[in-house]
Amino acid sequence: MTTHNTAISSCPMHRANSDNMVDLVGPTLYSGDDTYAVWQRMRDHDGLLWHQVDEKRGFWSTARYADVDLVLSDYSLFTSERGTLLNLLGTDDPAGGTQLAVTDPPRHTEMQGRLKKALAIKAIERQRDMIRDKIVRLLAPLGDGGVFDFGQAMLQLPIAVIGMMMDLPEDDWAWLTRMNIACVAYDDPDFQDPDDPSMTLTLAHQELLGYFQELVRRRRNNLGDDLISVLVTTPFEGRNMSLGEILSNCYSVLLGALVTTPHSPNYMMAQHTGTGVLEEWAANPQVGPTAVEEALRLASPVHHFLRYATTDVEVAGTRIAAGDAVVAWLGAANRDDRAFPDASRFDLRRKPNRHLAFGAGPHYCIGHSVARVTLRVLFEELFTRYADFSLAGTPERLISNFACGYKHVPITASVRARSGA
Repeated sequence: MTTHNTAISSCPMHRANSDNMVDLVGPTLYSGDDTYAVWQRMRDHDGLLWHQVDEKRGFWSTARYADVDLVLSDYSLFTSERGTLLNLLGTDDPAGGTQLAVTDPPRHTEMQGRLKKALAIKAIERQRDMIRDKIVRLLAPLGDGGVFDFGQAMLQLPIAVIGMMMDLPEDDWAWLTRMNIACVAYDDPDFQDPDDPSMTLTLAHQELLGYFQELVRRRRNNLGDDLISVLVTTPFEGRNMSLGEILSNCYSVLLGALVTTPHSPNYMMAQHTGTGVLEEWAANPQVGPTAVEEALRLASPVHHFLRYATTDVEVAGTRIAAGDAVVAWLGAANRDDRAFPDASRFDLRRKPNRHLAFGAGPHYCIGHSVARVTLRVLFEELFTRYADFSLAGTPERLISNFACGYKHVPITASVRARSGA
């Protein structure tokens, strides 16, 4: 049975943490490849590790697949309602109980009902052609022969898709993309507020909530079949959702799209250009479904989710006290050899592949079908239309402890010759 003190003092890594040699909260660790070595040490440690942030705050880390799956799945033991991100560690999330991401069942189940149906695979398949059109337009500059920033194009992709589904004015998409990135990468100089970088996250939240407040007001008088209209008309606990609940979930849907969709294609282009993997995928289009899942597993677009123990509980031989914060490292779990043989290898045909890129349990990403359809169509169009991919510069990662991805991936490609042409 491990306690806080022995977990800190008995492990060399933990002594390094207390000396700020390994900072799991700061974003810079995640802007390079050192993360994988840190996660490996976590997985190899006998028990969980305690990370002391300051005199008052700390958290347990789960890095093995089975432990991460447990923490994310069992809401009776680990609640999301106090907050799910490290930037709120030690402070209860004001959206707790009103936003899907920070509401536990049974309220979560009722709240998500109609939205989940609107985002189900049958509904998304009916929009496949519209999604394809958006993707073709986004990739078009790649055929011009010059350097194309694939990373920037992919960061625009989720808003192009979810913006269509929420019926957001296309003129707003570029601004919405920037505001959303600022919410998950507020430490990245490219996305910080130029006047007050320390207020980037707060200002982005205010801008987005103000934007949706006006949009919801207009939508209430002109309902359609878009996702905002779904939220406006969703019955919840014998009433319609309050304005605060609608706004919070509009924000959550938009943010969820941003952190699930762009980062696996950016990972593929940044990490596998020149390795033969892209060429093998293009030559075997039938592997698309399993290859997309493998890209999601190894990219793991979300670094972490936070939970709080609701009762004293033991995980991996470690005693966690009621009220303790527990961080589930999704990227670490998705590279656990116990769950994925030869886990660091990209296997186009890996099956089964029960990765945790979309989370687990009741908070499994509600937009996973949108992301999967979008990614399958993206790679279909990418490999059907273009070939000879080559990096034209050094890819640059987002500086974020939450979103795992790239902001710049400069590439060149050629237009693929069509059969019979």
